[in-house]
Amino acid sequence: MSDPHNVRPPQRRRRAGRRPRRVDIWALPPALPAPEPITGAGDPTSLLRSLGPPPLGGHSTTAEHYMAAVIERAAGIAIALAAAADLWRPPTAGLDED
Repeated sequence: MSDPHNVRPPQRRRRAGRRPRRVDIWALPPALPAPEPITGAGDPTSLLRSLGPPPLGGHSTTAEHYMAAVIERAAGIAIALAAAADLWRPPTAGLDED
């Protein structure tokens, strides 16, 4: 009986007429459209609060506080980056342009 570890899988043959298309990897990509202005979220922690308190026993209040602090810090950094790239648009005073 033959050893099952030495059995070679059948090899697939390539069709003669099907060759992969060549792609020039150094070609310039098409130009990107101009980025749209960015506005900040009114309350960046709203998604976190919609999930409810974290399931961490007696530490859920503390954990929720620290998670909210991290989210607010990330939102602040995102606004700073948008402003540095001239993409920041301050929110209008209660008026929706759309």
